[in-house]
Amino acid sequence: MNNPTSLPTVSVDHLDPKEFIIIKNAKVNNLKNLSVAIPRNKLVVVTGLSGSGKSSLAFDTLFAEGQRMYVESLSSYARQFLGRMEKPDVEYIKGVSPAIAIQQKVTTKNPRSTVGTTTEIYDYLKLLFSRIGRTISPVSGEEVRHHTVTDVVDFIQGFEEGEKVMISCPLHIASGRNVKQELELLLQKGFTRILIDGDAYFVEDMVHAPSLPKGNLEILIDRISIVPGDEDNQFRTADSVQTAFFEGHGECTVTVPDKVRKTFSDRFELDGMSFEIPSVNFFSFNNPYGACKRCEGFGNVLGIDPDLVFPDKSLSIYEGAIAPWRGESSSKWLEPLVKKGIYFDFPIHRAYEELEDWHRDLLWTGNQYFQGLNDFFADLETKTHKIQYRVMLSRFRGRTTCPDCRGTRLRKDASYVKISGKSITDLVLLPIEKCLNFFRQLELSETDQKVANRLLKEILNRLEYIEKVGLGYLTLNRLTSTLSGGEYQRIKLATSLGSALVGSMYILDEPSIGLHPRDTDRLIEVLKSLRDLGNTVIVVEHEEKIMKAADQIIDIGPEAGVKGGNLIFQGDLKDMLVEANTFTAKYLRGEEKIQDKRSNRKWRQYIEVKGARENNLKNLTVRFPLQALTVVTGVSGSGKSTLIKKVLYPALGKTLGTVIDETGRFDKLEGDYKKITQVEFVDQNPIGKSSRSNPVTYVKAYDAIRTLYSEQTLAKQRGYKPAFFSFNVDGGRCEACQGEGTVTVEMQFMADIHLTCESCKGKRFKNEILDIKYHDKDISEVLDMTIDEALEFFNGKTQITGRLQALQEVGLGYIGMGQSSNTLSGGEAQRVKLASFLGKGGTKPGDHILFIFDEPTTGLHFHDIRKLLYSINALVDQGHSVIVIEHNTEVIKAADWVIDLGPEGGEKGGHITFEGTPEELMQQEGIYTAKYLRESFVG
Repeated sequence: MNNPTSLPTVSVDHLDPKEFIIIKNAKVNNLKNLSVAIPRNKLVVVTGLSGSGKSSLAFDTLFAEGQRMYVESLSSYARQFLGRMEKPDVEYIKGVSPAIAIQQKVTTKNPRSTVGTTTEIYDYLKLLFSRIGRTISPVSGEEVRHHTVTDVVDFIQGFEEGEKVMISCPLHIASGRNVKQELELLLQKGFTRILIDGDAYFVEDMVHAPSLPKGNLEILIDRISIVPGDEDNQFRTADSVQTAFFEGHGECTVTVPDKVRKTFSDRFELDGMSFEIPSVNFFSFNNPYGACKRCEGFGNVLGIDPDLVFPDKSLSIYEGAIAPWRGESSSKWLEPLVKKGIYFDFPIHRAYEELEDWHRDLLWTGNQYFQGLNDFFADLETKTHKIQYRVMLSRFRGRTTCPDCRGTRLRKDASYVKISGKSITDLVLLPIEKCLNFFRQLELSETDQKVANRLLKEILNRLEYIEKVGLGYLTLNRLTSTLSGGEYQRIKLATSLGSALVGSMYILDEPSIGLHPRDTDRLIEVLKSLRDLGNTVIVVEHEEKIMKAADQIIDIGPEAGVKGGNLIFQGDLKDMLVEANTFTAKYLRGEEKIQDKRSNRKWRQYIEVKGARENNLKNLTVRFPLQALTVVTGVSGSGKSTLIKKVLYPALGKTLGTVIDETGRFDKLEGDYKKITQVEFVDQNPIGKSSRSNPVTYVKAYDAIRTLYSEQTLAKQRGYKPAFFSFNVDGGRCEACQGEGTVTVEMQFMADIHLTCESCKGKRFKNEILDIKYHDKDISEVLDMTIDEALEFFNGKTQITGRLQALQEVGLGYIGMGQSSNTLSGGEAQRVKLASFLGKGGTKPGDHILFIFDEPTTGLHFHDIRKLLYSINALVDQGHSVIVIEHNTEVIKAADWVIDLGPEGGEKGGHITFEGTPEELMQQEGIYTAKYLRESFVG
């Protein structure tokens, strides 16, 4: 591309900060005195090549200043706990609103984190059920009530004026005492009368009487004459009722002689059962009080796994579907079922997968004709002193849903508390779209409505946002660790949007990650509604649809790294298509194309997965071509990640002995999978956990650089080995900072402070090591170069440039050689991994690696996608196979084979809607991907 001869210059001094967010002369990272005015209350997209400076502008400058200004506004006491936030390198920023950032983050692995807790909906549900929930007895279905002193006083005050009322309670005889001893104690407490079958007697007389009349004994607490409106009378009544509850162990009886007799109880009991009074902790599975006692709040237990008991669901009971009953000795458990099944209409010749639910339940519970699997395994448990039975039990054990809490992690009696017939466990197991309908149609009494009004508003607001971002198929009980990257991003988005602030500045980092074009349309509606509330929405994005929906586009460039950092266009889409001479504009106009033509490879060999049924997969059988580029697509939640990450990858890895991850449920692998010599899953996780990890070490280029420096004349004279030029081991590195270049000072109650090492001034090495030069550059200066600069510098040194070339080919020429891996985005980390394979691809004859990429276009501009596809095709041309989970229509167009899952997400997904070439897919009707692919070809 011919870069614009003159970059736009923006004068921002005269603009009004009430109408614009004004940034003047930003110099953060690679920004080159960038000045820009962002209009308020608009949807603004910041775009540009990867590494051009988009995130530096949006997050490191604008958001950082918003956060810093917020912290500065707090009291000096609060600021001491937050640590000092550095001011971004910018002349000034005016008109900054309160800033909320939603950035890319790696999904949490916390086994207790669910969709409900992440979105905070569960916190509101706990409050709602503890405030207005009604406890229903599982025996009679009646509501469990307990009376308060106020209930009893109100009942008594309801009688007519002058009515004589007796307040009494049962006389409880303590163990070890007789009646007369109990009566003596009553005298000491100050009670003077007792009731025997309703008749009053003096306690003193009964103590000295030779014998007591037979009958029901009660303590007469008080006799009151009703005086309506008399405060003293009400206080006396309340005091007497309180005493009755105490002495009667929770019971109080109110009697109007010859008219009314009613007993009240402050015990929470019914049908001979005691119930817990609902509280917030009662519904918390992260609290020992509310957690299920059996699974301790994790939702699953080590039990008998039905998938191990019925491994092949295509078999009938007669054909041996029940694996533990196939043996010679255990077949005696099967015989009664086979012989007597006709008596209770059990289809023993029907495949297990075709049986109705009550048939499957019967296999476990049994009936009068045969003993079920529960009895069988209980019998095995009694014989575990013999090793063969312990081995047999272990074969059928696995992580199963806790039977007590149904996987909801809550104690069993929490499900007795209901609102409009639904318990909290019922609601968290419902798909969110159904849960939302329940709350929309919920009718409450006037009192309950007043109590619950604010809570219901928050719950409805958050549920609506989750549905709007296309996640209505999830349940609130779904573990966040099982969500795909795109789903997790949108959960975080919905959580932030749920607060529905006004007058704020939302800065979003590629919210379209992992989104099918169908779901991107929904996302755009959410972003527009957020803008219409009165917020400024700034989106760092490359997605064409979101650019088209934006009020304004800001293009940063013209290229990446040191060649970027300039404002090269600002305006709406119409102006961009007419005026702009940028990479973005050229791709949008169609002057540049991601791929001119498809390779259209033919394939014969394949891997076949049979019977995949993990999560929402509906017993799929699917083929993956070898030595071809296969794209797995489909709407969000259709089962793509489950099929590839949970089934195919661990299943193949286990045949090679390289993967120990738990494999999802499926029947078997078939086809030519034995031809695969290695399987590599290239995801967006960081390339290294250590702060010393960086791209140049990851692609193994640094080894050759260290060797080169050790071969210099001065290095040989001093006896420096290659290890002396490593910052990871003792020798040449600066020992004060251990080769980090910075020293971390741990601060109590404050964020840790990272200071430049005083000993080496951030250069990482001892001074004597820096004496060694190659072309007038020391090792520290080499690490400060970009990949592009290093390729020029080491021109002719093929051992180094061969490795670095791959980084440039995948579009990472702008990153620093020694840049810490934890500063790379997810998309950059993924491309560093890809480069490491390209650098060594095809090194061994006969190697056949299966590469699996998880949404590799994340964070990529059109121009970078072109480079990515070139690199991926290079792997296939070297004889390897590539499977890509992707929604980008340009990548789908480039595929040799497309597998589309759907038709919807969640329970309505998990089916294969199409297998074939992109051209064949475009001819299909009723498939979302086909529709957007046709639009892409027309565009």
